[in-house]
Amino acid sequence: MDESTLIRHAANGDAAAWEPLVLAHQEAVFRLSYLLLGDPDDAEDIAQETFLRAWKHLKRFDATRPLRPWLLSIASNLASNRRRSAGRYLSALMRAFRNEPGFSSNIEETSVRHLEANDLWKAVRNLSVSDQQIIYLRYFLDLSVTEAAEVLQVAEGTIKSRLSRALERLRGIIQQDFPVLAEKREGSDS
Repeated sequence: MDESTLIRHAANGDAAAWEPLVLAHQEAVFRLSYLLLGDPDDAEDIAQETFLRAWKHLKRFDATRPLRPWLLSIASNLASNRRRSAGRYLSALMRAFRNEPGFSSNIEETSVRHLEANDLWKAVRNLSVSDQQIIYLRYFLDLSVTEAAEVLQVAEGTIKSRLSRALERLRGIIQQDFPVLAEKREGSDS
């Protein structure tokens, strides 16, 4: 069955139709939740809550639209609510900054890539939550501008302008706080 048929069946209480929809979208929902929260346990909680809420409100969903943007929108809102809780937010940040990748003398190139990825992760984490969201949706989850607009419930032009501003701010952070990444970027531009 196609997605819209599965959605209609699930909206009428067919749990067997809901299962393949969950399986098709659970990785994207978990990944966005993890990117926004930085903690796998919190991300798992948000992913589960996302599917519970979606199941509960499925009758209100327009089955002719794609399900993924709606699910990611729910996950994004739940993750934002979780982040507002100061204690959890602080803990997630502390965990993100404590988790430095280890150096392996046998695999120097891999270690350098891990360090660069970790620095990039830290640079992104220095952005505002809304800037992080747009970068995560476009580059970490590889959503199109249209899909990102649906997730954040804004116009496509808003996504483009927010993304442009977020990338500009990220470049500034990298230039100021992560000179090794800035040098790498300049070296790849030549």
